[in-house]
Amino acid sequence: MEKRWQIETAEENAVKDLQAALNIHPVLCEILVKRGVKDFETSRSFFRPSLDGCHSPWLMKDMDAAVSRVLNAISRKEKILIFGDYDVDGTTAVATVYQFLREIHSGIDFYVPHRYKEGYGISKAGVDYAHQHNFSLVIALDCGIKSVDLISYANTLGIDFIVCDHHQPGATLPPAVAILNPKQKDCNYPYKELSGCGVGYKLISAVADRLQMPPTSYQVYLDLVATSIAADIVPITGENRIMAFYGLQQINERPSAGIKALMQLATCKPPLSINDLVFVIAPRINAAGRMDEAKNAVLLFIEKDEAQALAFAENLHLHNITRKEADLSITEEALNMIATNARWLHKKTTVVFQEHWHKGVVGIVASRLIGSYYRPTVVLTRSGDVVAGSARSVAGFNLYDAIDACSEHLIGYGGHFAAAGMTMLPEKVEAFSERFEEVVSASITDELLVPQILIDAEVKLADLTMPFYQIIRQMEPFGPQNMRPVFVLRKAPLSRHHTSVAKQEHIRFFLKEGNFCISGIGFGLASKYHLIESGQPVDIAFTLDENNWKDETVLQLKVVDIKLSAV
Repeated sequence: MEKRWQIETAEENAVKDLQAALNIHPVLCEILVKRGVKDFETSRSFFRPSLDGCHSPWLMKDMDAAVSRVLNAISRKEKILIFGDYDVDGTTAVATVYQFLREIHSGIDFYVPHRYKEGYGISKAGVDYAHQHNFSLVIALDCGIKSVDLISYANTLGIDFIVCDHHQPGATLPPAVAILNPKQKDCNYPYKELSGCGVGYKLISAVADRLQMPPTSYQVYLDLVATSIAADIVPITGENRIMAFYGLQQINERPSAGIKALMQLATCKPPLSINDLVFVIAPRINAAGRMDEAKNAVLLFIEKDEAQALAFAENLHLHNITRKEADLSITEEALNMIATNARWLHKKTTVVFQEHWHKGVVGIVASRLIGSYYRPTVVLTRSGDVVAGSARSVAGFNLYDAIDACSEHLIGYGGHFAAAGMTMLPEKVEAFSERFEEVVSASITDELLVPQILIDAEVKLADLTMPFYQIIRQMEPFGPQNMRPVFVLRKAPLSRHHTSVAKQEHIRFFLKEGNFCISGIGFGLASKYHLIESGQPVDIAFTLDENNWKDETVLQLKVVDIKLSAV
């Protein structure tokens, strides 16, 4: 489908001032200004992240109460249960807090709810498990902010809860002894975009501070925090960027046994990037909860023996293969449903439902469907007596608010701006579909229904030098709100004798201007080949990348899109 290009603009005077301060290419200064880097001091902390730049955990509301309750439990030899969600963020959070507390307290265990038997968040089965096994304190990670009734129920059993969550709080908060969530209205914590694991990390850093333990006692888990940041698609800004930077450094230099095993099975060699964590490591972790028991992911993370870790990782790897087969099959079936229903083709939403679809992959399928029909999408399947599903949004549209407006048809729901999950009775599917279409149609603009490519800056071919690229590399780690810069080259000087299509999918070409020559590759862009061959001037949107070939490293363009140049 055609995409709309949007070139971001930067304040001209700010760019000039930064260029004078840094003495680097003005295009790079333009990119930095757009990312909030406008002076020498800010640029120094951006290019040289320091863990000293992380905020004190004591700034978070209820932190003192949370730490006091944990330390009282330890001193009184109470049993503590670490409870977390079944996705990457939840399992990394459980592994982080569990491992840290296990070093100072023996009466500790963890619990991850079964995705299909118990569903998302705090479960009654989990509370009953805590009661039956004499746990008097539960630390809930990446969930719990809306579990008002179940935490009330736990209180009647003599069980206290500490909630560490990052999801949007509801109107009524659960009766926990402490709620750590920077999104609470009265929480003054400066950074609001922590992952669930990030909130858990803040808890253990505060415990370590109270006990006068060295920072290394909790910083050792930054590899798990970085994995959660990548997998949960939270902004790579501020504190998240600092923790992701050091977490990636740890993964690349001294990976834990579990992550090392996943890298080995995925044949993924260092240095890993955020993208590698998102597309290589995270799917294998998620496969544990999608296809089997998510606790297997925690067991992998806490395992110190490399041989045993590899055995756990192989199990996850096999589940990931099964997951891939399931999501491709369901995607094909869903696309066929849409294509054969003329009325659906003109809607502004997609809602598809089949009872036999595997619940563990409906979120992935929703994302795939958006690749073909770019609109807010919900994929539903049967889960016991109810229908459960996942929703994904298009850039710029608040999906959570849209789902919230359909709450009359739902049993439960939760999520973020861009992704959500929900359950409903089978007889409510049609009413929900109609209401969702009605809500989205009334609020989404036509512009948001066209995929957008955000372009950071226009460049000339001569700008694309190795020093220019090396400064871009120092802007890593890339991710939401700090994406890899996308450039546009107007009227690209194509060497038309050296263009080709590879495997009927990809295009290759060379750009040449004087003695300067650089190659370009467009993965999956064979449909654009006719533009290159047309003889007409074209504009190329691309990211700059390295190409390693026969022990030689050269720059190349990784093409995002191609359009005919404006006259």
